[in-house]
Amino acid sequence: MRTAAACTPGKRKTLFLDGRRERAGDRPQNPRALIFRIPINRVNWTTSSFLIGTFVLTLTAVPLYLWHFGIDWFHLAVFAVLLAATGFSITLGYHRLFSHMTFRAKLPVRLFTLIFGAAAFENSVLMWASEHRRHHKHVDHDEDPYDISKGFFHAHIGWLLFKLWPQPPFDNVADLKKDPLVMWQHRHIHFIAVVVSFVLPTLAGFLWDGWVGALGGFLIGGVAKVVVLQHGTFLINSACHTIGRQPYSTRCSARDSFFMALFTFGEGYHNYHHEFQHDYRNGVKPWQWDPTKWLIWILSKLGLTSGLRRVPQEIIYSARARLRDLRRG
Repeated sequence: MRTAAACTPGKRKTLFLDGRRERAGDRPQNPRALIFRIPINRVNWTTSSFLIGTFVLTLTAVPLYLWHFGIDWFHLAVFAVLLAATGFSITLGYHRLFSHMTFRAKLPVRLFTLIFGAAAFENSVLMWASEHRRHHKHVDHDEDPYDISKGFFHAHIGWLLFKLWPQPPFDNVADLKKDPLVMWQHRHIHFIAVVVSFVLPTLAGFLWDGWVGALGGFLIGGVAKVVVLQHGTFLINSACHTIGRQPYSTRCSARDSFFMALFTFGEGYHNYHHEFQHDYRNGVKPWQWDPTKWLIWILSKLGLTSGLRRVPQEIIYSARARLRDLRRG
């Protein structure tokens, strides 16, 4: 259930910048551990340092490199190829395959998405799917990891900057725990991420143009790619619960947005996705921009995916009609 107003007779509950309300049973907050209402003893320093550090490098070091050495088509090509490989590994693999089981995939697809999905630095698919399934089960409520009702910043990135007490268990991914490939990636997630996301473009840049090329590969094909991709994912959790239309359901904050779909490999049709989460399509209409659904369909014609799940058209029509009737009152 949604958390009630955070107050008690004679005492007001504290709302911290991470969007978390102090509740009965929580660890007591040491006043010395608060700076500008930030509970610094709960800051996830590793994650925060990485997210902030890569963002700052993208805004400073990348422009300086381009100003000093110029734009090289090779680095742009590496950026684009790795962005596509990593982005589709998140949307097609982490999200629609492993989290929602909207289709089945052969070994090459599963292995590819696990390896390049790691390069997004969004953690292992085991943790990603666990948090995402929890989001769908408790959307807009306190147990939702990126609950939009706690604010845009919290849903976008704030939830990652602070440690949760207690740490949520992996009690909703029993199916994934039985998958040897998933567990292999989970055990080696940081090694795979560093090699694919940073070492690979740096080595490619070195082979292209020596140490100058290596630096460009690291900054453009590595750091900048991670930042662009991560904030694309983050926008689904924040903007797609704030901006757009609700043609299928108003039971939660999720919205459909063609604009957001352009930046998220087709994940912007979020209202449809929350209403029909087991459909392999997010943009259900043929003309809606959803390159992930097109890729899944193409792979099915090549025999690499199968069992594509679709919600029957009459159920979709019924949902839209029911919502129109409700709005007419």
